[in-house]
Amino acid sequence: MLFKAGKSAYDEIRQHGFSEDRIGTLVGASGGAKWLVLSQIDRVILRRVVPKIPGPLHLLGSSIGAWRFACYAQEDPVAAIARFERAYVEQRYSEKPDAKEISDVGRATLELILGDTGVEEILSHPRMRTHVMTVRSRHITSSDLRPLLAVGLLTAMAANLLHRRLLGGFFSRGLFFDPRDRPPFYDVSGFPIDRIALSAENLQDAIIASGSIPMVLQGVRGIHGAPGGTYRDGGVIDYHLDMPTAAADRIAFFPHFFNWLKPGWFDRSLAWRKVKPQHLDRTVLLCPSPEFISRLPDGKVPDRTDFVRMSTERRIRVWHDVVDACKELADEFNDVLDKDQLAARLQPL
Repeated sequence: MLFKAGKSAYDEIRQHGFSEDRIGTLVGASGGAKWLVLSQIDRVILRRVVPKIPGPLHLLGSSIGAWRFACYAQEDPVAAIARFERAYVEQRYSEKPDAKEISDVGRATLELILGDTGVEEILSHPRMRTHVMTVRSRHITSSDLRPLLAVGLLTAMAANLLHRRLLGGFFSRGLFFDPRDRPPFYDVSGFPIDRIALSAENLQDAIIASGSIPMVLQGVRGIHGAPGGTYRDGGVIDYHLDMPTAAADRIAFFPHFFNWLKPGWFDRSLAWRKVKPQHLDRTVLLCPSPEFISRLPDGKVPDRTDFVRMSTERRIRVWHDVVDACKELADEFNDVLDKDQLAARLQPL
């Protein structure tokens, strides 16, 4: 397992040691099935790290990160993570599911995660403040007609090749935020942004929208309190949250799938497109090492391609095996905390 930090966080922790009460933000990136390598680490964070954070603790999630944090902010977050993990691993579809079928399964999964009281618990949590990052589609990318949406996405991809900011012509950020405490990333710049207060009427729609991958799931329309339009996966712009996420006097804690970061969904294969170092200045990132990943089933982190390259039964079996294998990460993280070794193991990010 690797522990890395931006310059200010690195200097502070190496000099004074790691203290959980310095954490002000938890960051959760997009990545779909990749989150399964974190589900055991999530349990350790919830049991051992979160209780020591005085709050307010800001949870910033994009796509699957927003789903994880919908578990974090419930009264029994570990039980919620367990429900999410089981439902996610065991999801099933027809032989050729369309976007509606996949979206319907997502809705049912979220209802299972939240139960009868999850929405109220999230919105009234005494210390945690949940924030969900989406994008609002503009012009042709707002259509769910596949030919039109495909043209829009290809055009957006081409524009992104020229300059990342050109994505703003196709998508704007949609930040659904807990209005009880303004988050340190409230005034994030770089793209047009709509800021929408989270409420009981829009929380589920915001989470669904944040994970609605274009061409795979349906976009979400008519969200209560939000400007009109089609809301989609927050990872389109904020795949790995390329923005300052920590307050000046706090640390952002970022459990991640890999030891590398990419700004947006269209940047995944662009070797030259990197997250800005200044945005990571107060970030601590923890992730599995490449060596550990090489020992997972099939030698990789789970991802969306598993749905098409494996039978349903084999995928479920492999994903259960991945979750079991990642108990090793939880054991290692527990050991690091027990022996107060995080500062000693910290590397520059």
